[in-house]
Amino acid sequence: MDGFSLRVVLADDHPGMIAGVEYRLSSVSTIQLTGTAGNSTELIRILDTGCCDVLVSDYSMPGNEHGDGIAFFSFLQRRYPSVKLVVLTMLDNPAVLSALQGQGIVCIVSKSDAVSHLIPAIHAAATGGTYYSPSIEKSMSLRDMDRRGGNAPQPLSKRELEVLRLYASGLTINEIAERVSRSKKTISTQKARAMQKLGIERDVDLLRYAMEHGIVASSSQPGAPKGS
Repeated sequence: MDGFSLRVVLADDHPGMIAGVEYRLSSVSTIQLTGTAGNSTELIRILDTGCCDVLVSDYSMPGNEHGDGIAFFSFLQRRYPSVKLVVLTMLDNPAVLSALQGQGIVCIVSKSDAVSHLIPAIHAAATGGTYYSPSIEKSMSLRDMDRRGGNAPQPLSKRELEVLRLYASGLTINEIAERVSRSKKTISTQKARAMQKLGIERDVDLLRYAMEHGIVASSSQPGAPKGS
């Protein structure tokens, strides 16, 4: 890695977001934007060229070959162990943030905060540091307060959270099983465990929980639960 210039790749499925970040980073002498991708398929193509020191990626990029979320980040970490990761996201749910931390991802910027927060986040990621933008920091503080007060529900596992997110995004049990390469029975069990931990009995309430707690963005809200 060039000590004077970090090669950065940006992945986001919203062209306007890419344009805004690209404009902001263009004035930073220590950052060189070497590629942009609108989905995971394009991103893998770029990363395979070896032109990236730090990847800035959205959490949710639906409708592409390699999926998104925790499972995709885990895949990236295995395939490109030298690439550092900054997550740029609208999702500030404590369960999502805890899952990211559990994956070793400790540079997270909320899209509700100023784009300028990406600059210190990128530098922190490159040097093995930690950076949370203000909204993310606030969500984590509230999470820790709930834990100390005994008000937090039993935490979901990374796989349970991912199943919940995909189901709330409109995928069926069969589609989730195919996407994450697990059996339909396993996905159904993980969904049931997530509902039990959250004290939820109906699918419609599960979808409402996912929306109200930021596990899926409002633009991903399905019209109604699908069958399996």
